[in-house]
Amino acid sequence: MKITVVGLGVIGGSFVKALKGKGYEVYGVDKDVDTLNRAKEDGCIIEGFVDGEEIIPETDLTIICLYPSLVLDFIKNAHFKSGSVVSDAVGIKSYFIEQALEMIPEDVEYISVHPMAGREKKGYAYASADVFKNANFIIIQHETNDEQKIKKMQHLAGKLGFRSVKIMSPYEHDEIISYTSQLPHVMAVALMNSDTQKYDTGKYIGDSFRDLTRIANINEDLWTELFLNNKRYLLSSIRHFEKQLDIMKKAIYDDDDETLKECFRESTKRREHL
Repeated sequence: MKITVVGLGVIGGSFVKALKGKGYEVYGVDKDVDTLNRAKEDGCIIEGFVDGEEIIPETDLTIICLYPSLVLDFIKNAHFKSGSVVSDAVGIKSYFIEQALEMIPEDVEYISVHPMAGREKKGYAYASADVFKNANFIIIQHETNDEQKIKKMQHLAGKLGFRSVKIMSPYEHDEIISYTSQLPHVMAVALMNSDTQKYDTGKYIGDSFRDLTRIANINEDLWTELFLNNKRYLLSSIRHFEKQLDIMKKAIYDDDDETLKECFRESTKRREHL
């Protein structure tokens, strides 16, 4: 099977690195020639292309790993092989998937996915097959999907090292992702930016601060798109978080130790269950 990964950044690069040695013919598309050369030197792709005009019509599975704003443009201008599968690894789904389905030919299957893994840094140099190991993988299913091809995508996810594969609608995906992925990024950025910088903060941090702020080292172009194109669900998640923050804030102000303890007991119980 021929697989072409479009966009060899940290996610697309991780795909080609994870596919290495799995028995597939893997090709890459990226506007950066140096990136393509590095991927070829690493043995992760057979050949690289600066556009998909030559290789996409011959590809059995196309995985698009571009920014959300670029996915539709690529689909609109590409010529996909009849009977092939086209996928994307974008972190939000509902705002564009209906448009994508209208562009995809009837004889081409569209299966959007979301590997729940990544790195704070951007670019092929920070890609790694290891980020997929034991990670979660989401498949977005729509009403016209072929069940057998969905199963093949599940099988591929397992070969790439993902531990859990879930199938859900684009709307369910965007709602839960607003909480599990986007809200933590909002919190990390706000925490970093709330530093008064009165002290040399780095001299006084421990593991908790390091863990909480790891994702504050953020790709501003990508995450701005993700936040704004999922604002309905993200704002809802922020409101739920603010409600819990206000409960703790009031308990601290009122010296209400019982409320604080109950908050701690509930979070401990939920974390252990998770």
